[in-house]
Amino acid sequence: MTVLILTCEEDVTADMVVVHLNATGVPVVRLDPADLTNGVALSGEYVHGTFRGHLSSAGRLVSIDGLRSVWVRRPGAPAARAAGSSAWLTEESSQALYGMLRDSGARWMNHPDAAFRARHKPWQLRLAQRTGLPVPATLITTFPQAAREFAERYPDLVVKPVSGAHPQDPPRAVPTSRVAPDADFTAVAYGPTLLQRRVTKRADIRLTVAGDRMLAARKATDPNADPDQVDVRYASSAVPWHPVEVPPRIATGVHAYLREAELAYGAFDFAEDADGTWWFLECNQSGQFGFVEVDTGQPIARGIAEWLAQSVPEQRPEHVNCSGMANG
Repeated sequence: MTVLILTCEEDVTADMVVVHLNATGVPVVRLDPADLTNGVALSGEYVHGTFRGHLSSAGRLVSIDGLRSVWVRRPGAPAARAAGSSAWLTEESSQALYGMLRDSGARWMNHPDAAFRARHKPWQLRLAQRTGLPVPATLITTFPQAAREFAERYPDLVVKPVSGAHPQDPPRAVPTSRVAPDADFTAVAYGPTLLQRRVTKRADIRLTVAGDRMLAARKATDPNADPDQVDVRYASSAVPWHPVEVPPRIATGVHAYLREAELAYGAFDFAEDADGTWWFLECNQSGQFGFVEVDTGQPIARGIAEWLAQSVPEQRPEHVNCSGMANG
């Protein structure tokens, strides 16, 4: 049976997993839904109570019933690179591709419905609270007065996007930034604004989970770092990531989070304060892990490959009624 990887061509993180799958002899088909009708083809036949579906990419034909797992890594919008691409063709192609795959019996990392829901930051924060993970005081609002009152209670704040990267092509980075003490919150009325108590951190934590395998890495805060550079993704630092043990409370909360979120993979970001508390910041359901593996040597790619290669299907859970696709 075959592992199907849905991702863009330039995804070197996926390359790391493919190497392990190839080494174990597990068949792999990798394609980008953006190439549908332009190098990627599909067909599904519903006759006499049976279904036969196939996908074709780079000259390879795979039966949808022959899939053991589907890794929705970082796929493009379906048919985005087709001749005469349009919003209509994208919707048609999305319905066709994911509609067929949903009933394949394959194991998902991660299921499209669960992945779409898991992208929502407000939902993440509430789920983290429910599962016992420490969450910094946070406000999402379009009320300027609410923002002012929150700033009075928590004078040291950061502001971050609710949704993540700005949806331009290519996406524009929107880093987490400190809020000036004399900030004017009038503009909050023009769009939802996420304000969060700044954690005075001594380290950043990236906790990567694939199935039951949990690997954490710690990056100590550079003592010479600019205190206004709070986003580890954009701050220059020569400090490497190092493996670290996961506190039992965090491990319990993370497992509960993934179980309730119905996710097989999650990349969690925490801020560690001076007391050693890990404060939950977010969970990226398709987060990068290559940079951590390079620094730490942790076998993240191998763990993902082993999960994808498992041949015994798990019971497919019922998913909430939501639409859309993950592209985190």
